[in-house]
Amino acid sequence: MYATTVLTDFVAQHYLTVPDPGPEGVPHSHHFEVELIFRGPELNAHDYLVDIDDAEAALADLADRYRDELLNDLPEFEGDNPSVERFARVIFERVTDAVTDETVAELAVTVWEDDAAAATYDAPV
Repeated sequence: MYATTVLTDFVAQHYLTVPDPGPEGVPHSHHFEVELIFRGPELNAHDYLVDIDDAEAALADLADRYRDELLNDLPEFEGDNPSVERFARVIFERVTDAVTDETVAELAVTVWEDDAAAATYDAPV
């Protein structure tokens, strides 16, 4: 299985909406780091798994979408707790809509909210 990884980072805000969220229930910032790992068993005619320019463009769009935003106010989080786990799933859905290389069979999205805490959403595409 081949794997290609691309990364980006940005600062965004959120607050958790669970019962008794403690200090996480107040709007606060995170320096999010997003890692995309594209996987597939074969390369295309140019010996690429994924067009890195397309993957990097998708990352740039993500950074532009979420940088300096309050996640709770965005429609993709409406009615949901904007946890790092939910954020990984939202990013997965946005990236799979934007990067459509037929050689990519799986995508893993890891979102780090700090140096010690991350969540991953990984599924076939």
